[in-house]
Parts: sequence; C-alpha cells; structure tokens
Amino acid sequence: MRAAAPRRVAYEVIRAVHESDAYANLLLPRAIERAGLTTADAGLATELTYGTLRRQGTYDAVIGIAADRDVRDIDPPALDALRLGVHQLLSTRVASHAAVNESVELARDGAGRSAAGFVNAVLRRISRDTPGDWLGRIEAGARSDDERLGLVYSHPVWVVRAFRRALAAEGRADELEALLAADNASPKVTMVALPGLADIPEDVRHTPYSPYGFRFPKGDPEATVTASDGRIRVQDEGSQLAALALTRAEPVRDGERWLDLCAGPGGKTALLAAEALHGGAVLDANEISPARAGLVRNAIAGVPLDVEVSEEDGRLRASENPGTYDRILVDAPCTGLGALRRRPEARWRKSPGDVPELSELQRELLEAAVIALKPGGIVAYVTCSPHLAETAGVVSEVRREFGDALEELDARAVLQGVAGPSLELPEPLDGSGRAQLWPHRHNTDAMSITLLRRR
Repeated sequence: MRAAAPRRVAYEVIRAVHESDAYANLLLPRAIERAGLTTADAGLATELTYGTLRRQGTYDAVIGIAADRDVRDIDPPALDALRLGVHQLLSTRVASHAAVNESVELARDGAGRSAAGFVNAVLRRISRDTPGDWLGRIEAGARSDDERLGLVYSHPVWVVRAFRRALAAEGRADELEALLAADNASPKVTMVALPGLADIPEDVRHTPYSPYGFRFPKGDPEATVTASDGRIRVQDEGSQLAALALTRAEPVRDGERWLDLCAGPGGKTALLAAEALHGGAVLDANEISPARAGLVRNAIAGVPLDVEVSEEDGRLRASENPGTYDRILVDAPCTGLGALRRRPEARWRKSPGDVPELSELQRELLEAAVIALKPGGIVAYVTCSPHLAETAGVVSEVRREFGDALEELDARAVLQGVAGPSLELPEPLDGSGRAQLWPHRHNTDAMSITLLRRR
C-alpha cells in the first residue's frame, strides 16, 4: 500500500527541505500541482508540511523519548516520516491508525523495511498517550525556562532569548509566550491592491491597518493575481506598512527620485512603484541576485512606470550615486526571524553566528544609502526580524557614524497616520522612533521600521 497523495507530497517536501535546503513555500505549490491534488487534499498537504516543520523541535523531543535515542542517530528519511506521523498524532484529528500506517509506508519507501518497523514501533508508543502527557514529559526534562519554552513552542533557545530581549526593549517581556504561539499558527493569506491600479474586491475582509490590504478567502490566490496582471498580489500587511512608511513620511513632491536598494523579490517594489506613479516620482530598483532581480521585474510588470532594475551589490549601487535620491528603502537581508510563521524551516537554519555577519552587511547598506540621499532625503531601514542587533543596534551605529547629519523621524507616528489610532506601537525604552510590528499583536510579520532623514 502506498501512502495517500497529500501525505506523500508533504513527506517529499519535508525531505527536500532537510536534504537539499529547499524552501517549503517555493517547493510545495509545485509539488501540489504535479500531484494533481484536489483543493481539499492540497489543504491537507499544506497543513501537514507547515505544521510538521513548525513543530519539529517539539516532535523531535517526543521522538527522542519514545525511541530512547538521540534523533541525530535516526536515519533522516525515517526521522522525517516519524515527524510527519507525530504531527498527525499530536496536533491533528487524523485517526491514529491512519497516521501510523501511512507514515510506516513512507518510511518503507524512503528507508527500507527495517526502518518501517522502527517507525511503526515508535509511533505506536506515542499514540498510546495524550498530547498533554507528552508535553509534560518534555517540559520535565528542560534545564531552564528558556529551554522549556523552546521545547514546548518549537523554537531554538537562542531565538527564544532574542525574542525575550526584543520584547523587553518595549517593556513587554510578558508577551513572549504569545509571540511564540503566534509563530506556530497558520497565517491568513493577505493581499494588496496596488493603489490607483486595482480596487479591493467586494465582499472581502479589509486588513485593519493598510488601506490597500485585504484577506484572501479560502483557496489559491494565484488566479486572482494572474487575472489582475499582478496589480493584486500576495503581500503581508507588515510589508505593505514598511513601504508606506517611506512614501508617507512626508508629502511627495513631483519629480522626486526613489531607490529600492535590496528589492528582491519585488513585493515592496511594486507598491513603491504604484505610489511613485501616483505622486509623480521616479523609482529605481536594485537587486544583487539575477534570479531575484527577475522576480522584481515580474512584480512591477503590471505598473505603468519605467523602473530601472540594476543587478549590483547594494553597497556599491548606493555609494557610487551620492546625493542622488529623495527616498530610499533599505529592506536589508536579515535572519528572517520575523517571518517564522510563513517560513517555518528558517528557525532551524539560522544560528546566533549568522547575526554578526548580517548586522555588518546591514550597517554597510544603510551607511551607503545615507550617502546616496539628497539633503533632506529619507531612508527607511527595514528588517523582517526583531533581533535587536539587526534593528536598534545597526541604527545606533549608523547614527553614531553620521552624527548630526542624521535625524531620526518618528516611524510610529507615520504609520499611525497611515493606519489610524488602532495601530498600537509602544515607544521603545531607548526613546527611538523605531516602529516594531509583531505577529501576536498586529497579525503581521515582525517588521522593524526606522526612518532617518539626512539633514
């Protein structure tokens, strides 16, 4: 007996994520299409894939106890079959016999008959107790509260600590568990209707903060995106607000020149292009990766504005054009810790050692952008990460470098001007103007947004 198609699709995607460093959000739609899954089966495959990857840390702890061995000693194909089976047993309503039997078949196909017997024994052991029983066991084995939270909410301990510090910077450390839980919830599909080019469809729910955002009903939004020539597109509300923070920081003057310095994959570029078209501004875009530069060109294809997309190192692209731009978006490469609910495998791929190199790159990009500003020009420094080394730390270093030549604007006030008073953005304890969005508080990715003006 072969495992049912949705489980096989989920298993193959999970294997590719672990074996080839594939990205689930890119691979899964293609796998679903190749398998010809129905809408219902596609939904099941999606839940199984993302749910298993999100909760991998918790499931590995359960598997380790049930198998009485370190999961690193388990053959990877068998381990992924176990993870998929444990997700069904502990976090879904799938019948236990189906979860066990089909996971065993996946293990047999992926790792052989002996592995299938091992998977069968471990999953049957797990199925005999409740999810609460298993959580109690892994909590009892934790050596610290941070480790306990990491095991229960399936986050590496270093990420738990980084989130704790970032929330404490707002006096909100008590929200840590709510944030970790939000990272494990499936986000709703959020869309943007590019201003002046598309209207929000009738009978959909508007997002609370972006004037151009709405929630997509159930199903695949690709047909809607295609039918609109990309003028309606998938975009998190936090990303919309990040772009609008730059365009609404002050009124746009006809003839302004803007730059999206790290533009790939192009969602923010498209929104900037629509805003530039409406305000009479010129927009340039830059993306060092040729593949991602191609995505930028595709993203802006539906906007009737001539946008030059260059493929250079952003640090050179900006610093070689001093005093050129009125507004620059630096959506810097980062750890991506703010988007773990959308890219669940990212939490297992990053490490604390990645942060210093990234923060150095972020600092260099922001410094180059400041040099490229005209006097009075504004740069929006954005990361999809709340890690303080990537946010407040980078901005603090750049402000020290430029001294009185830089003025920080109140990004929170700008965003509340866009969204209205319902957007709660507490002032950081350092007194800065930085705005920090959160999944648990705003139902967005954890975007950090800073606005700096060159005097």
